[in-house]
Amino acid sequence: MSRLNNLTRGLIHENPIFVIVLGMCPTLATTSSALNGLGMGMATLFVLMGSNVVISLIARFIPDKVRIPSYIVVIATFVTIIDLLMQAYTQSLYETLGLFIPLIVVNCIVLGRAEAFANKNGAFDSLLDALGMGLGFTLALTLLGAVRELLGAGSVFGLQLVQGDAILVFVLAPGAFIALAYLIAIFNRIKR
Repeated sequence: MSRLNNLTRGLIHENPIFVIVLGMCPTLATTSSALNGLGMGMATLFVLMGSNVVISLIARFIPDKVRIPSYIVVIATFVTIIDLLMQAYTQSLYETLGLFIPLIVVNCIVLGRAEAFANKNGAFDSLLDALGMGLGFTLALTLLGAVRELLGAGSVFGLQLVQGDAILVFVLAPGAFIALAYLIAIFNRIKR
């Protein structure tokens, strides 16, 4: 049962965006559309899963004095891999997300899970924890992007759903704050 908790913790009870409110920079900056949110979420999911597994395997060999820098090197390795893969295979998404992909290295969700969970648990449990947190993050980013895209452009994933005028503020920076606030309130209401 505890392994199931490791997986579901990030989706519901400790959702990085809607509950813990971590990683706000990519959340607010990259979610102008559902596709951007999904892309950023999947990139972070890949980094979380890879770094959590590697850190869980090497944690007992790392001295405390260099623990955090060592974790950052591991995380940066996976960020470099996803950065190069996105640049090679999803060029338009890569150009849209731009600088935010390398910034995954310092995303507090990734480093926080390495410090709080991966260095104290086995590889499989760390993988489940990363999967849950990453899916929760991806779900939140995609949902926020979908809401902003629908209200701001009348479409979701580029598919036009609403004809006519849209509310332009939702594709701009202030719209991210407004949409996120309402989604957090709705999430907390449903969770209760």
